[in-house]
Amino acid sequence: MPEPLPALLRRVRACTLCAPHLPLGPRPVLQAAASARILIAGQAPGRKVHASGIPFDDASGERLRAWLGLERTVFYDAAQVAILPMAFCYPGRGPSGDAPPRPECAPAWRTSLLAHLPQRALTVVLGQYALAWHLPDACQGVTAAVREWRSQWAGPGPHTIALPHPSPRNNGWLQRNPWFEAEVLPRVRTRVAAVLAEDTSEKGL
Repeated sequence: MPEPLPALLRRVRACTLCAPHLPLGPRPVLQAAASARILIAGQAPGRKVHASGIPFDDASGERLRAWLGLERTVFYDAAQVAILPMAFCYPGRGPSGDAPPRPECAPAWRTSLLAHLPQRALTVVLGQYALAWHLPDACQGVTAAVREWRSQWAGPGPHTIALPHPSPRNNGWLQRNPWFEAEVLPRVRTRVAAVLAEDTSEKGL
C-alpha cells in the first residue's frame, strides 16, 4: 500500500539527511494536502522562514502573493495550495545571497510528495532550480522560460508556469523586463483564480 500523505509529511519534517551541511540545523518547511489545486515550487527557505517555520514568511512571500492575487488565508491553506521548495531546509549563505538548495533533498522526497497531489492543476515554478526539475526542456534559462508562458499553458492540463524568483534580489530583473508585470502577471492572476474556483467534483477527483 502507498504511504499515506500524513505519514510521509511526518517523515519529511523529521528528516536530518542534510544536517551536517546546514548551518542552523534541519527544519523542513513545506505544506501539502491531497486536495491542493496549485503547487508552488521554489528554491529553499530563507533565514526568516527557518526561524518562523512558515513558508514564504518574508518579503519574497509578500511579492509572490501579490503576483498570484492570493490572500494569506488562501495561500496558507494547504487544502488549496501546496508549497514544496526544491529543498526544505535553509541552506545557509552563499557568495551572493543564500546558498543553492541542498542537492540531497529533491531526490529523496520530491517524487513521493508529488505523487500525493492528484488534483494539481497548476504548478508555479520559481527560479532556476525548480525550473530544472519541473521544466527540464527549458534549457535557455529563467527569462526565456518566463517568456514562453503561452506555450506552457497549451493543451490539456495540468499546466506549469515559470516565474522569476520573487526575491528582492531580482528587482533589477523586474526593471529590465517590464513586460513581465504588464503582460504576464494579469494572466497569471486570472489563471490562479480560475484553477481555485474550478469544481472538480464532477471529474471524480
